[in-house]
Amino acid sequence: MYMRQDAIALVIPAWNEAEALRQLLPEIPEKLVQWVIVVDNKSTDETASVAAAAGAVVVREEQRGYGRACWRGFQAARELGAEIVVFIDGDGSDNPVDLPAMVAPILANEADFVIGSRVGKQAEAGAVPPQARLGNWLISRMVSQIYHVHVHDIGSFRAVRIQVLESLQMQEMTFGWPVEMLVKMARGRYRILEIPLHYRRRSHGHSKVSGTITGSVRAAYAMLSTMARYARKKDLKYV
Repeated sequence: MYMRQDAIALVIPAWNEAEALRQLLPEIPEKLVQWVIVVDNKSTDETASVAAAAGAVVVREEQRGYGRACWRGFQAARELGAEIVVFIDGDGSDNPVDLPAMVAPILANEADFVIGSRVGKQAEAGAVPPQARLGNWLISRMVSQIYHVHVHDIGSFRAVRIQVLESLQMQEMTFGWPVEMLVKMARGRYRILEIPLHYRRRSHGHSKVSGTITGSVRAAYAMLSTMARYARKKDLKYV
């Protein structure tokens, strides 16, 4: 199969994000990204039609789950021939203005995995709710101390080469997906780089995770349990 050099696919997992996507998709720099893949995670609104109208590749994941949607998007990117995959949320909080900075270290072979930090000075004040900030700080500290990787956030904006992500043998299909990816990168001794983001408040609606107590608890449990599971297996590379 013919593959363009450094072809980049942007994957956006989305569940009922039609209004946010109307604003987000036109902001994506066309010359940098070859494919925009919107994973419709069984939405009941116009997520799929809005994405298709904007020129995105729309794939559907029938099983709910953040990790499942990300994995389906990765599979689509690989099938299209992408060499680099970038993940962002579909609620408009991840700012496409950061895309060049996120992929530059990978294109320059200076990093294998780039993760965005939502808690730096460039981020919009109040964009990350206190409960989410606390949970991500805790997970970040645990990862840093156990694996000697200096990160300050476990966010959704991340970039990685297709072959590297494929080698991780991802298994976590819930909100633990970002933690599993980071931990496996650290255990595999891949080069990890954190980039401060121009993170912003979501453009429409309320967060399905940090916007509710139930969502926050479920996400925190998934992340902490994933972290604990791998912490107990220090001598194993991935499983």
